[in-house]
Amino acid sequence: MSEPVQVDVDALQDVLTAPDAAFQHDYLEIRGLKVVFDGFTAVDGVDLTVTRGDLRFLIGPNGAGKTTMVDAVTGLAKGSGSVRFGSTELLGKNPTRIARAGIGRTFQTASVFGELTVLQNLDIAAGSSRGMRTLLRRRKSPPSEVEAALETIGLTRVAQVPAGALAHGQKQWLEIGMLLVQNAHVLLLDEPVAGMSQAEREETGLLLRRIGQQRTVVVVEHDMEFMRTYADSVTVMHQGRVLAEGPVDQVTADARVIEVYLGNRSHGRGSVQTSARRDS
Repeated sequence: MSEPVQVDVDALQDVLTAPDAAFQHDYLEIRGLKVVFDGFTAVDGVDLTVTRGDLRFLIGPNGAGKTTMVDAVTGLAKGSGSVRFGSTELLGKNPTRIARAGIGRTFQTASVFGELTVLQNLDIAAGSSRGMRTLLRRRKSPPSEVEAALETIGLTRVAQVPAGALAHGQKQWLEIGMLLVQNAHVLLLDEPVAGMSQAEREETGLLLRRIGQQRTVVVVEHDMEFMRTYADSVTVMHQGRVLAEGPVDQVTADARVIEVYLGNRSHGRGSVQTSARRDS
């Protein structure tokens, strides 16, 4: 797991000092994003705007470019165009700088310290100035931001349990909590319910709704049932481009979207309303 980060005040200065009329809430704005690998265009001129309070799901067939787009936003892939958080340009910055600007990301496999407790994982992620020995010491009460995150992710009762002993879904929630204590304003979540039980999926959906009220959240997902239940809006990608975008019912009824999913046999039973797996 990478070194815990804190918000970079300099990187956020333009956002925080902008006039209210020009910047009323957090938003992620992507314009003309293009990613090319050895002559192959994986992301081809994507435009996307997601605001705080809009729980956005990003779907599409295998190879549509969803994860590559997220890689470019978080500095893991080189792209051209523009990616802005408020008035701060992110494209071209390294991953650490982007994370310090308030952009958080999870992967399909949760990255937690299995031998440490839930509380200790959150404590370390919070980037406290205390030394490592103090960080690992049991305390009577956690810092306020850690306590708030524990409540948000529903892990207060297991705060002293080693992260490695958690259920699969709980590990995913812990990783989201680690982003919250790092004060991530934008959360990019890669298939957060993959491998979860039905009960865990429902809890995760409710969690995403809670954090989506105060954060800008983008969920890369293949589970169409989960998407239809919890998404506020949907963006569909195909062959590196945005194919359709809008409310769930509108997008899933779009003839172009239906044709793309029916034409891709890797998507299970061939329906935009069914679950599917994997992406590139």
